[in-house]
This record gives sequence, structure tokens and C-alpha cells, in this order.
Amino acid sequence: MAILTVKGVSFKYPLCERAAVKNVSFGLEEGEFVILCGAGGSGKSTLLRCLKREVIPNGEFTGTVSVAGEDTADMDTSRSAAVIGFVSQECEQQIVTDKVWHELAFGLESIGAAEDEIALRVAETAAFFGLNDKLHMDTAALSGGEKQLLALAAVMVMRPKILVLDEPSSQLDPIAARSFAETVRRLNRDRNITVIIAEHRLDNILPFADRLMLLKDGELVLCEYRDSAVSSGDEGLLSEMPATVRIGHELGCGGRYPCDVNSARHFITGSFKNDVRITEKEKRPLGEEKALEIKNVTYRYERDGKDIIDGLTLSVFKGEVFALLGANGSGKTTALSLISGGLRAVSGSIKVFGKRLKDYKNNSLYTGTLAMLPQDVTTLFLHNTVREELEEMHIEQIPFGLEKYLDKHPYDLSGGERQLLALAKVLAVRPRLLLLDEPTKSLDAQSRGRLLKILYELRQSGMTIVIVTHDTEFCAECADRCAVLFMGRALSPVPAAQLLADNDFFTTPASLISRGHYDLAVTPEDVITLCRKNGRKDR
Repeated sequence: MAILTVKGVSFKYPLCERAAVKNVSFGLEEGEFVILCGAGGSGKSTLLRCLKREVIPNGEFTGTVSVAGEDTADMDTSRSAAVIGFVSQECEQQIVTDKVWHELAFGLESIGAAEDEIALRVAETAAFFGLNDKLHMDTAALSGGEKQLLALAAVMVMRPKILVLDEPSSQLDPIAARSFAETVRRLNRDRNITVIIAEHRLDNILPFADRLMLLKDGELVLCEYRDSAVSSGDEGLLSEMPATVRIGHELGCGGRYPCDVNSARHFITGSFKNDVRITEKEKRPLGEEKALEIKNVTYRYERDGKDIIDGLTLSVFKGEVFALLGANGSGKTTALSLISGGLRAVSGSIKVFGKRLKDYKNNSLYTGTLAMLPQDVTTLFLHNTVREELEEMHIEQIPFGLEKYLDKHPYDLSGGERQLLALAKVLAVRPRLLLLDEPTKSLDAQSRGRLLKILYELRQSGMTIVIVTHDTEFCAECADRCAVLFMGRALSPVPAAQLLADNDFFTTPASLISRGHYDLAVTPEDVITLCRKNGRKDR
């Protein structure tokens, strides 16, 4: 019998003519690992929330959701709260207490569990998730990766049968994202937990999947076993696939597409020659004029606290796209806040186009000089409709395909759509220096491609762009140079391809697939180009 049965589920938000989810039905077996795919705005988050009655959005819901044959609508509050665990992409909004131990105990306390049972469950959960040394820490002091892990642990302490995850790695660095995926896989394999996860970053989880589901405009159009789904040729699904699958598809691997780095590597090295080892790329010469100059900058959040930024020195040239990588909690967002004037450095100097920040008077820094897209783009939204947001910035020609959403509330947009609306508002001030904090967060493949095109056009116009990102593949595709922020300092500001090809963890799947066979191949396009230039090996 299916552990989860969904029958005829539809959902429509208030004041919307079209349903966000339309008559979706499917069943999951106990212990299955299922990935829910689809473009931004296809209804993935809405459908996942419809699976757990406590988090169903405000609106019109129809259909039934059953666990082991029992309708969740008929469950009592404590059973309903525990049987399906839900982890959202906004983990900070899911954490409700001040201490780690209290967050782990909160759900059990809410359903009236006995004190001894709470203590035992918290103890074993903390041990499994490696949180023992953080139990008395403030939840606000955790890094992004630690908060995401805590949100998962607080769900698993309830012992759910089904785990629902909505883009859990969207704010995690590559190492933390891989570790999080491995933890979810252990829960699935060792505890027989059924997992259904929506995610745009599939590199780490595709190898674990039993089945793939695809939503288009709120309708479930595909629900098949992984290998069958990947080889189905569906363009919408293929565009969401990781580099391993896209490379295999383009090079005609035939039959079963490689779903992990090791399989893709065997395919490339076993099938293609490597007489030509490097692609000939046009090099953009960097000018000598500095758009941004940071010298020996130090910053700490508390007077007696440790330095988050410690002697940061960095120069970015006019017309350059510069990317800053680094682990969660390394200070990347803090660095952008210092550059934008949101925070004031304890020591050191920051110059924008040769002028010290403090010499920009009366907000002149923000009128045609500098603009920033924050990590939480909702802080830029002040109105009830997309139309009003654009009118506030005197935007007459609607960009980025946003005309479809003019009468929607910004908060009702998908994560990717919010990013594009916020970017439209930021660009309306016509900055010469643009700061972007995790701009690809929640973007589907199509929106990500659109953003790449936008950045290319902005760079061609002479704009300088500084990007903080965990998306190494995006960095490889758009950045001229990049650096890794570690212990408050920027390490090795070098050409992006060089840094990504030399790194073991802050790198790209394409680099891992081709390393040793080809040089400086850090994007799927690099690998595909070199394979075609070299041709296949004689069989």
C-alpha cells in the first residue's frame, strides 16, 4: 500500500483566476526518494505545502491527502503535525525559538510529549545531526548551513513517515549543500523515510532519486522512474537537469544518461580523445581604472567579538564581473554590506570609483553610482502589486517577462520571479556598480539563463558587477575573476576558470567530470566543445 496518496489536489490563491495546482494525483511507496521538478511558478512549492495541512497557504484547497490510507484531514492535531515533516527554503522563518536545544524540543512540547521522552529524543537527534556542541547556542548565531540542518533536525525529532523539502539547499554553499543532501539520503536509506523534494540544484540529489515528477503550469505531466524520466526527452525536464545529464544528452551517450559525476567522467574519458586539451576563449582585457578598491578593511558585529572581516583587501576594475565565493558564515554578505555603506568598517578604507564612501554626501552614492540586490529581495517590496512596484521606479517598459504578473502581489510570486522583479527595481536607478547577493537563489534554468544574458548586456554597457554566490556554475559562466573569502580575507583573486579548475570543492561538476582529461573546462559547454573537437575514440 502507498504511504502517501494524493487524489485530485487543486489549489487557487485568493483573487487569482487560475489555479496554482490543478487536479494533481499520485502515490508514493514507503522509502521512496522522489524529486519534484518544474520551472519557477509551476506550482512546486504550493503543491508541497498542500501535502501538510498545517502549512497549506490561504486559499481554496480541494482534493485529499492520505498517509497509509488515513486522510490527513481526519487526523488529530498531534498526529497530523508529526506524520509529515516539512522543511521550507526559508529556514530562518521556520526556526521559532532562541536556542538550538529549545528548537529541537519545541515540536514535542507542542504536542504534549512527556519530559523524559522529549529529553531522549532531543539527545539522539542532536547526536545524529552533529548538534551536541551547539545545543546552547543562539539560533540566530548559526550559519546558513547550520540553520538548515537545525530545521531538518527539528522536523525529524517528531519521527515523521514522510519528509517534504522545498528547495532546502538554495542558500547553502557547495560543501554544505552536499553534506545536507547526504544527510537526507541517510534518513531515507537508514530510517526508510519517504522523501519528496523540490530543488533546482540537482547535482547532489539526482543520484539518490527513485522517481522524478514534473509540474507544468500546476499540472503533473510526468511521474516516472528516474532513468526513464531523464531519457524521456522532455525539454522542460532536461533544462533542469545537472551538468552530468546535459553533457551526456548533447554528446549522444545513448541509452542511460549519466546521473552522477563518476558515470559522466567514465563516459567522457572512455569515449572521447584528448589531443586538444583546452578551449580557445576570447579574453576580455581588464582596464586599469578601479571601480572598487578595498584596503585592509576590518569589521566585527560586537565590540568584543571576533573580526568577521579581517584585513580584506580587494580591487575590482571598471566593467568587470567579479564573483566572491566562500562557505556559509564566511562574511560574504557582510562584505557587500560594507561596500554598499549599510555597515561601517572598524578600520581600513573603501573607495568606489576613486571616492571614499564617506565622501558621498546626501545619498549621492545611491543615485546613479551603486545599487545592491540583497539576499532577501522581499525587503525591496513596498506595494500590493507588481504593477505598483514597477510604477514606483518609473519603469514604463516591463522587463524580464514580468507583464504576466502585473496584478499579483510580490509575495505571491515564485522565488525566481521575485528575484527578477527585485532586479528590475535595482537596475532602474542605473548604477555604475551593481552588487548582487545570491542572485540565482530559487531561479529555474530558464530564469537563470535570462539573468546571464542580462548580466552580459550590462557588462557590455560598461557596468561593473560584484556577485556573492554559492552557484559555482553560474560563476564559471559569467565572472571574469573570482576569489574565495576565508577568515575575513579574499584569497587568490584570479580568472574564474583558473580558480574553479584548481579547487576540489569550490568547483563545478563540469570541472570534476573533465579534470585530468581536459584543462580549464569548467562549464558544460567547455566539455561539450572539447569532446566534439577531439572526436570519439576508435572502438
